[in-house]
Amino acid sequence: MRSPIFDRENHRDPSPERWVLESSRLLRLGFGPDAIAQKGAMVAYRGQLDFAHQGSKSVGQMFKKAFTGEGRNLMRVSGQGEAWLALRAQQVFLMELENEGLTLNTEHVLAFDAGLHYEPRMIANAGMLAGGLFNLEVGGTGTIAVASDGTPLVLDASQMPVYTDPQATVCWSANLQPGIKNDFKMGSLIGRGSGEAFQLAFHGPGFVVIQPSEGQPVAPAS
Repeated sequence: MRSPIFDRENHRDPSPERWVLESSRLLRLGFGPDAIAQKGAMVAYRGQLDFAHQGSKSVGQMFKKAFTGEGRNLMRVSGQGEAWLALRAQQVFLMELENEGLTLNTEHVLAFDAGLHYEPRMIANAGMLAGGLFNLEVGGTGTIAVASDGTPLVLDASQMPVYTDPQATVCWSANLQPGIKNDFKMGSLIGRGSGEAFQLAFHGPGFVVIQPSEGQPVAPAS
């Protein structure tokens, strides 16, 4: 049987672009410059590439990562060639940062330019929650590939407050400082994640990206 990769209609010529969405769920990343990617996201590569654990840049960052877990699942990819990255067949979208920042959970990070800086952050007023709520803030100028469990939706938070389920929240403008809204009366009606009836509250100039999912379903007890 002839492999479908050699059929002309399925064959893709190499692209000169660095960041290319081969499909809505598969990213091709070309090298030259280094990139940071989620560990385990590489599904194929060719060329001379090196994959290494991404260590902390400072003692303070090292302690933050050890405590929060944010950033520990990242690797640095360097060399000459190209790699294909995917994350549990999730939707992938690209964002161009121009001297600005984006806050997101590490599990939604597929890859980003190594020239971007990143640091774990805790959501203010989240100390009341078990372990707090920690996320990754990525900033500077460059490209970041983000994974979403389903087609994402962008919500404008500038006109009125936006309240989101933490597990359905993909990322948001770094200038937004989310608060915590508790509503125990709604505990049995919304969300299914932590057992606490709370939402993230956003209000200000910026956007929030949500996914039509609350993450992986919990397996029933055997």
